[in-house]
Amino acid sequence: MLPDGVLFIGGMPGGMELAIVLLIAVLLFGASKIPKLARSTGQAMGEFQRGREEIDQELEDIREGSDADASDVETEESTRSANSS
Repeated sequence: MLPDGVLFIGGMPGGMELAIVLLIAVLLFGASKIPKLARSTGQAMGEFQRGREEIDQELEDIREGSDADASDVETEESTRSANSS
């Protein structure tokens, strides 16, 4: 059983919750600052996305390098064993 007074538990907020959040934002920041806040939030999200993509690419490069190094070691070992025979 849920305690009384709980308005939101997990999931996506519905229409009423979004309206309340928007009203609070307007009261806190004023209607003129909301577009600026939205723009700066979008820019920050874009920068975060680019940074995440760069890290993903670096990790992929490291994985590919590790795979290439492992296959080089296996090739060298098989060449040595073939030459020793």
